Amino acid sequence: MLKTTFLTAAASALLALPLAAQTPAATQAGGDETMTGTVVDVSCYSTMGATGAGHKACAQTCAHSGSPLAIMVDGVIYMPVSPKPNNPQNARLVDFAEGKVKVTGTVKEVSGMHTIVIKSIAAAS
Repeated sequence: MLKTTFLTAAASALLALPLAAQTPAATQAGGDETMTGTVVDVSCYSTMGATGAGHKACAQTCAHSGSPLAIMVDGVIYMPVSPKPNNPQNARLVDFAEGKVKVTGTVKEVSGMHTIVIKSIAAAS
């Protein structure tokens, strides 16, 4: 009986090991990075593929209405976040809507979402 219980526990542990290895970490530690990308209107980009200079006015209007702006770098969208509560980031990005920017900040990946705490942002050439 004891031998059967031990073998069952050992087998369960071995079977659970691959599952534990597949579980993603909740938070991947980030560090400061400088990157160049395009400020996109997340709603219009993700639902209609709208992007580019012809979409700038729409993106700015949507951003002023609360639609989130983000920075797309090589097909990856980085959502700007702040460690301070109640500190939306659209105001920092709206003037650059649908334009190229050079941004420096703390980058993290949390549950598949890429985020950046912006330290500096400027138009890129």
